[in-house]
Amino acid sequence: MSSPDQSPPASPSRTRVWWEIGLVLACTLGQSAVYSVLAFLRIVLSRASVGSQSTALNPPQATQAFWDILYQLLDIGFSLALVGLVVYLLWDAGLSPFRRIGLDLGRPAGDLGAGVVLALVIGVPGLGLYTIGRLAGWTVQVQASPLDATWWTIPLLVLSALRAGLQEEVIMIGYLFTRLRQAGWRDWTIILVSAAVRGSYHLYQGAPQALGNFVMGLVFGWCYKRWGRVMPLVVAHTLLDVVSFVGYPLAAALWPGVFAPAPSPSPSAS
Repeated sequence: MSSPDQSPPASPSRTRVWWEIGLVLACTLGQSAVYSVLAFLRIVLSRASVGSQSTALNPPQATQAFWDILYQLLDIGFSLALVGLVVYLLWDAGLSPFRRIGLDLGRPAGDLGAGVVLALVIGVPGLGLYTIGRLAGWTVQVQASPLDATWWTIPLLVLSALRAGLQEEVIMIGYLFTRLRQAGWRDWTIILVSAAVRGSYHLYQGAPQALGNFVMGLVFGWCYKRWGRVMPLVVAHTLLDVVSFVGYPLAAALWPGVFAPAPSPSPSAS
């Protein structure tokens, strides 16, 4: 007769699963989606055209170097703490949450190779979509990183990219797949819903970017369904953001009409 410690963990009730999903999303990317939708509505209702408006992804948080570094590190750390909380919620007795969603170093070469391929498949069309959206005036000008880079800029941008990769792929893929499967959802329904949420929290950048991220969510969801691992997705997402963040000053210098910050309106125009 097996001891209580050796018995398989009981599956949580559907009511508990839905409460947990709601609370997790309310504290993380669901909250971002709500604010992003509101930002999109403000953009659409504004008198200024969409293409003339801008948003910054990694703005400085203080004018003095020490405080800027400290605040940005704290922001990254607290975001990763929420990722840790989500992983903890997936921790059942006798079952590692990291193995459960494939967030481990068990296949380093395969995960790295798949991540690089995914980054290329998503990144090249994504850059083209953003460029077309900017030229057509459908996309907000996204300032991916400060143009006046300092010595601490690149390390912090790399950490920010890693934060985004872990936060989005662990929560939107690994966590949601696990819990929504327990709620009885089919995989393709989960993929569509997860991709829709991913697109919604990018709406503040404009409709084309939201569409691009929705497609990215479909591809990443399909890959997770096939591979059962989020690590390649984290690698791909991190690489995409590192290239976007670190390469932004160069892109702004080479193509200022597309990537440079939108000019501020003159006082007489307001």
